[in-house]
Amino acid sequence: MKVYSIGLLLFLHSALLFADDLLGLPKLPIPHQNPQLAEKITLGKKLFNDPRLSQDGSISCASCHSQQKAFTDGRAVAVGIRQQVGFRNAPTVVNAAFYQSLFLDGRAASLEEQALGPFLNPIEHGLKNREHIVAIVQQDPYYRQQFARVFNTAGAVITAEQIAQAIASFERTLIAGNSAFDRYLFARDRQALTLGEARGMRLFRRKGNCANCHEISGKDALFMDNRFYNLGVGFDKVQLQIAAFVQALRSGESVDEYPFSDAQRAELGRFNVTHIIADIGKFKTPTLRNIALTAPYMHDGSMKTLEEVVEYYDKGGDKNPYLDSAIFPLHFTVQEKLDLVDFLKALTSRQYLTVR
Repeated sequence: MKVYSIGLLLFLHSALLFADDLLGLPKLPIPHQNPQLAEKITLGKKLFNDPRLSQDGSISCASCHSQQKAFTDGRAVAVGIRQQVGFRNAPTVVNAAFYQSLFLDGRAASLEEQALGPFLNPIEHGLKNREHIVAIVQQDPYYRQQFARVFNTAGAVITAEQIAQAIASFERTLIAGNSAFDRYLFARDRQALTLGEARGMRLFRRKGNCANCHEISGKDALFMDNRFYNLGVGFDKVQLQIAAFVQALRSGESVDEYPFSDAQRAELGRFNVTHIIADIGKFKTPTLRNIALTAPYMHDGSMKTLEEVVEYYDKGGDKNPYLDSAIFPLHFTVQEKLDLVDFLKALTSRQYLTVR
């Protein structure tokens, strides 16, 4: 995978971002097989916002990832066609271009691989198969013209891979740094954080152990580590059955044969991808950038405020046999909790400060 400099990327996709809006971010990886082109990005944006790419014409990618909500939806869990309710919170797409895996269980290895998944989900977009996606796109004269131009395939049939590449190219433009934190740490502006926010940053990096998973390096910070952890959130839905489930697995029973409900199966997290028992209840570390704008929190959207999240970590999570060793009681004072929340609010990128 080739890595372009941020400056070159901006030139390639003609984005209307100032260079300092990317302060605190690493270089962005761009796949050799899907270079950034302005027309491809425009095409991807139209596909991203097109509700025709759903079974009943009511759901687009933007339905769960709205620009007005920092590319989330403000719901506990995603809602799809016919108002069907899913099982997981819709994460922000901002800075997803840096991730090594996509979806909360990491089942996709790239934006290209991720892009088609929601279209085929029976709860979300509800399309039958990849051919169904292509057929909808192929019917539109604008799309036929633009795909031929972008992919230099005049007269050829549009492919699902090209649709995924266009959407992924648009999503790679949804990048944002330059928060008060970035100006304080990376631009050395010691006035960028208040005293309380600065205290909160020290707590985040030391006593709180937050940076163990929400990483900050010497040159940049994605506030995530591309790893998976069991925090105890939602585990109560499977707690009573988990011992019997594990015993059944060890006895050779198929994962799919165990009588979990769909909601319970969703709580198995990373295990659903790897089938490794130690991965039960693990979910991908989310970025904390713009976290003040992306409530509710956790993979199931069960926590409404940052204060609630801090309280949860302070008590050491909810105990279960697979709780990660990095989760333990923190014994914060009341002031420390306030400072930590203030710091989290200082992670909002300048370009999203007006989002409410």
